[in-house]
Amino acid sequence: MIIHQWVPAAHRGDAIGDSARKVRERIRGMGHDSDLFALTIDDDLRKDVRPFSDPAATRGDVTIFHFALPSPMTDAFARLDGAKVLQYHNITPAHFFAPYDPGLFRLAALGRRELATLAGRVDLALGDSDFNRRELEALGFERTGVLPIAVDTDRITKAPRRPALEKILSDGLINILFVGRIVPNKKIEDHIRLAELYKRYVDSYYRFIFVGRYDGVPRYYAQIRALVDEYQMLPDRFWFTGPVPDEDLAAFYRWSDAYVSLSEHEGFCVPLVEAMAADVPVVAYAAGAVPETLGGAGLLFEPKDLELAAELLGSVVYDRKVREGVLEGQRRRLRAFAPAAIETALATVLAPFGAL
Repeated sequence: MIIHQWVPAAHRGDAIGDSARKVRERIRGMGHDSDLFALTIDDDLRKDVRPFSDPAATRGDVTIFHFALPSPMTDAFARLDGAKVLQYHNITPAHFFAPYDPGLFRLAALGRRELATLAGRVDLALGDSDFNRRELEALGFERTGVLPIAVDTDRITKAPRRPALEKILSDGLINILFVGRIVPNKKIEDHIRLAELYKRYVDSYYRFIFVGRYDGVPRYYAQIRALVDEYQMLPDRFWFTGPVPDEDLAAFYRWSDAYVSLSEHEGFCVPLVEAMAADVPVVAYAAGAVPETLGGAGLLFEPKDLELAAELLGSVVYDRKVREGVLEGQRRRLRAFAPAAIETALATVLAPFGAL
């Protein structure tokens, strides 16, 4: 059987593209022919991912389309003759972008509208989480399921050391990590407010590290920097690194005392899995799919009480018993994202199409 995948963009380090490449290998391991096709492809992936213009893209007995933004792939997918499986990777609600960027507001709104056009035109619609699956159901998709993202934790746990960076990170400050784009739904301003409370009630020897692009929504990033100034905080205690190579990302995880998520909309949240793989205790606001991804692990809180968050953060950093309990729970939860677990979930998804 031929089981192809479509993804609008294939970028190394991008969670969707990385997951699709891992899924392709598992499909091949099940004895099927499988390729990944993309509209845009990083130069170093051109031998691994095929262009969408290749006629073979439309010849799959089953085609899995990874949807996260509007693209010409959507209409082409709807017109395919073979079995069609939609994998929905979440679209941030447009209202988060309204105060900052009209273009991104429009893109998010169009993405949700385009997603809805596929209702009734696919054989199966999957979410990364039940949170996303319920969104598909609300849009009118009848046959739905869940297939978690296949997270490449090896890039964190098996990366080579970075001695120069690690020397800086081991200077005695408490490293509190966030990984992801600096965009409004991530509520980075709440991280700054949390830092003020942490400094006031717990410890002044801290460093908040934000790894990920900060140029996507410039007005939002400017607001974050202005908040640091407003609180008269030491600027060097807030690192905004931009994108980094895997070796640096692994070093940031390796030397972090805690991972914090204060996001108000997540469809899965890959960095939570990476943090668990790196043995970094997680403190997270219970929004979107975050509770589902953590599955009882980490320290969740709701409502968004930042004084409580500062207390929880202090406990995982300084209370050895609490920290070990959190880490043990995360190690157990991590098994749900192991390659064997993802392969079992994938086999279940493909079974109705005769792919076993």
